[in-house]
Amino acid sequence: MIPLQDFKRHVQAFEPQISERLSKVVSRGWFLNGPELEEFETRFASYIGTAHCAGVGNGTQAMEVVLRTLEVGPGDEVVTVANAGMYATCAILLAGAKPVFAEIREDTMNMDPAALHQLLERRPKAVIATHLYGQMCDIEEIVASCREAGVACIEDCAEAHGASANSRKAGSFGLAGCFSFYPTKNLGAFGDAGAITTGDAAFAAKLRATRQYGWSQKYRAETPGGTNSRMDELQAAVLNVKLDRLDAMNARRRQIAAHYSDMLQGSCPKLPFAANDNYIVHHYVLRSTQRDAVRQGLHGAGVSTEIHFPIPDHKQPAMQGRFAGVSLPATEIACDTVFTVPSFAEMTDAEIEQTGRALRDCYLP
Repeated sequence: MIPLQDFKRHVQAFEPQISERLSKVVSRGWFLNGPELEEFETRFASYIGTAHCAGVGNGTQAMEVVLRTLEVGPGDEVVTVANAGMYATCAILLAGAKPVFAEIREDTMNMDPAALHQLLERRPKAVIATHLYGQMCDIEEIVASCREAGVACIEDCAEAHGASANSRKAGSFGLAGCFSFYPTKNLGAFGDAGAITTGDAAFAAKLRATRQYGWSQKYRAETPGGTNSRMDELQAAVLNVKLDRLDAMNARRRQIAAHYSDMLQGSCPKLPFAANDNYIVHHYVLRSTQRDAVRQGLHGAGVSTEIHFPIPDHKQPAMQGRFAGVSLPATEIACDTVFTVPSFAEMTDAEIEQTGRALRDCYLP
């Protein structure tokens, strides 16, 4: 069975360098806020094209820390999408605010700028714009609309490490870019880790205080909304090694996606956007009204599949009906039809060919 991910294969490509780095961290005996984190923050900010980067505990906490730094709280609304696995919604709820869901574009499954424009009339405190599946949303238009409305725009870049639009990378457009380095990401740690990028020096200073109790100095909390969210030295060491190969891994993912799309051309009415500079193929996602039958056929052909994501946020059981009146037809159709096939960088040519043939043979519209 071809897996969606193969972590053993992935780690083998980096093992000597990572083992050396981790050994140095252990010998150093410095496990938080040390030289590995400082190096990664500097290098990742440079890679994204921002002046500042702050490491945090995970991607959801990255969004929460940004919202807390903006002093978002009870009574405030934050706009996001409902088809991205609850991550942004959880961050909004953790900050004490209310999520407001924008409809998505039917073709990209990212936030619809026209839908956002209407919601900006409600004067939300912030907008979290998600770049889903490695395909960037209409971020320039979204940022411009937010700027005109005087609303902070936060980029959810958990699936967009290295994605770009007009030669600018995801995480460099809004007030802040929020990244997850969960192991399945295009740039993944050996556990949970996250980061926030920004070009605003004053905001970066507040972020650094917020992520560590609101401290201005040890044991002196001056910044409201302080929490505890730090990337440890071990995870930073892993990311320092893997960052060097991120672009090459993304290029391999694009090759895989292009092969699948070539094999499906003419038989699949909703191919993902063609591989290009801004599509990093975090997931290769297709859609079918006969999803269960397609997945069963692929399983029989030795190809694993997953659904990213099956339940829209406003219909999650944990919401207990608080969004019962919300209607998001394009979002709901997407959640009912999407499915994911393997596209990880370490796939062999034979596995790519097997998956492509299986897709061609098993796909139903």
